[in-house]
Amino acid sequence: MRNKDYDQTSICFGAKHSADEGGASSEEDLSGGEIDGQEAQPRSEDRDLKDRLLRRFGSHISTLKLEFSKKKKKGKLPREARQTLLDWWSVHYKWPYPTEADKIALAETTGLDQKQINNWFINQRKRHWKPSESMQFAVMDNLSGQFFTEE
Repeated sequence: MRNKDYDQTSICFGAKHSADEGGASSEEDLSGGEIDGQEAQPRSEDRDLKDRLLRRFGSHISTLKLEFSKKKKKGKLPREARQTLLDWWSVHYKWPYPTEADKIALAETTGLDQKQINNWFINQRKRHWKPSESMQFAVMDNLSGQFFTEE
């Protein structure tokens, strides 16, 4: 047991003792040109630790890498679901903001979740909806009317 402790101590501190015994000057220590034993030792220990961890957990890490690399491919919504949403869109084109009840009903009929429906409507409005100028003015009038009619 003592030999093992001595070996670990000599491994950890052996390079330091040999460098100290060598009588290196402070200029040599600050030169930065060469890696001394103290700096090389932790790197070697880091590599050893990394190798041990890879041997022990390598297969698990590989499995996780594979799992994360196979993220679900972002695909299109099912054709029937898109058609149902487009039908709702065409009926309500002037004001394509479904109520919560509409979203729940659409979720049930399409098999999508509400987040998917919300995202579809956000994207659809952004990409395809051009509110008429009269609609924009009506919305602005309603908003400004709320602020000024409370007198």
